[in-house]
Amino acid sequence: MGGHFLVRSVEASDVFTPEDLNDEQKMIAQTAKQFIEKEVMPKREAIEDQDFEAIVGLLRKAGTLGLLAHSIPEAYGGLGLDKVSKGIVGEELGGSSGYGVAHSNHTCIATLPITYFGSKEQKEHYLPKLASGEYLGAYCLTEPSSGSDALAAKTTATLNEEKTHYLLNGTKLYITNAVFSDTFIVYAKVDGTKFTAFIVEKDFTGLSLGPEEQKMGIKGSSTRSVILEDCEVPVENVLGEVGKGHVIAFNVLNLGRFNLGSACMGAAKSALRLGIQHTNERKQFKKRISEFGITKEKVALMAARIFAAESLQYRTADLIEGALGDLDETDTDGTVGKRMMEYALECAICKVYGSETLDYVVDESLQLHGGAGFIKEYPIEQMYRDSRINRIFEGTNEINRLLVPGLFFKKGAKGELPVQDAINEAIDRLKNGEEATYSGDLAGERTAIDHIRTVYLAFSGLAFQQFGQELDDAQETLIKLADIGIELYAAESAVLRAYKSKNSLQHLLAKTVVESSFSHVKSVAGELLGGFAPTPEVEGLRRLIARAQEAVVFSDRISRNREIASVVNENGQYVRLS
Repeated sequence: MGGHFLVRSVEASDVFTPEDLNDEQKMIAQTAKQFIEKEVMPKREAIEDQDFEAIVGLLRKAGTLGLLAHSIPEAYGGLGLDKVSKGIVGEELGGSSGYGVAHSNHTCIATLPITYFGSKEQKEHYLPKLASGEYLGAYCLTEPSSGSDALAAKTTATLNEEKTHYLLNGTKLYITNAVFSDTFIVYAKVDGTKFTAFIVEKDFTGLSLGPEEQKMGIKGSSTRSVILEDCEVPVENVLGEVGKGHVIAFNVLNLGRFNLGSACMGAAKSALRLGIQHTNERKQFKKRISEFGITKEKVALMAARIFAAESLQYRTADLIEGALGDLDETDTDGTVGKRMMEYALECAICKVYGSETLDYVVDESLQLHGGAGFIKEYPIEQMYRDSRINRIFEGTNEINRLLVPGLFFKKGAKGELPVQDAINEAIDRLKNGEEATYSGDLAGERTAIDHIRTVYLAFSGLAFQQFGQELDDAQETLIKLADIGIELYAAESAVLRAYKSKNSLQHLLAKTVVESSFSHVKSVAGELLGGFAPTPEVEGLRRLIARAQEAVVFSDRISRNREIASVVNENGQYVRLS
């Protein structure tokens, strides 16, 4: 059940981790890794210079290797792999900059609408071509006057007199892969009101492109406007049902958010590797930069953050596979949409935590480069520019944060999660000074995670009490509530993984993750309390939370982080340790 982690803890044995990968999944990871290293990275400069012919050639090559086909059913020329494998490919693409954006855009939001919502005829016609790379795809949702508010789109679709074609009119903005795409998933309003998805081909009469956008980063991915002027789209190219385009748009974006989290996590590993290489080679004051204590702390904190991102990504991948893995041709659009929506909350967290992990790591890695990091010849300069878009892609991080408590309360109202019971139990624990007691491995960290969950639930109850039906407008509170929920998911994922693996270094990484998450939650809790009027309920909760926080103590930070840094520096990169 999506969002379950917010109300109850889970067993480590129920959480999928990278150490659980099977041979087929490891093989797809190796295939993707070799493709990036041997084919893509040698063309980094050409990609950055917007040599789109080179990018198209790479995409076609990826098609021959099956790297465009992982999420397409075997019946339509794909590999029909699970969502863990999808995440694996996304992770390997993460460090490849603009090429990775082009590749992921094609395999995810440009292909999955047809995969999940297309008719049998549409799937037979388009999916084999998209799987092989014969066709490349784009996704057209954003407009000049509508971004996060997608349903405010003004593009229209009017049925012609012969009732053979819809005539689409409008402009779509910031469309990735526009210049070399063969298919465009376009959203328009039939009769000006019914939000509907269409499959539009590049050669359809009335479709044209605007000039290439001059972007700050991800230059290797084409970004243009798509202009529709009485664009003739056959009626058989309506995707799904007329008026049900929102089911496609929002649910496909859930998978896009998950995939973006994987890509950002993979890119963060690449950025850390660049920082380690530089500090292992460069000397100051007769010592390698990597030998200084502050450098070790930076490396350890980056590695721990990546460990958490990796842990929550693989946990989520398995949850999504559980929801979508057994879908078949007989399932209706409503069934598909409901299944895709089940873990929308977790997908939003993947996007936020992954993109902010990448921003944090590239910033720190550039700092470790010193002045060299500001020079174009060093790859970290490009990574720094490229990373910034990820907090905007697939819905801004602000929008995704609002989804976390929003979906939580909705699931509670529908009876899908025992929200009120969990809130009452959390308040009782705080009043009685009770938390679950653990012994053995990571006992203190598991206690800290229970406390974070208790704080999330207590503030959820207070927020609903304070704002009631106006809660949706209390965005300042909801954003901070989301931060606590995000830290809970990240810290719990890291600890359950380490507890399950029994690996000593993973235990150290998990301890550092929890310490960081707990510190952040303490800060956010203070901000939340400061945002409420000083009622007796608020002041009472302030005292209860302060008392509970005092019971959570961390130690050995310096020696722990130095030990982590020692292993990472010796390996020259973040490595998956099992």
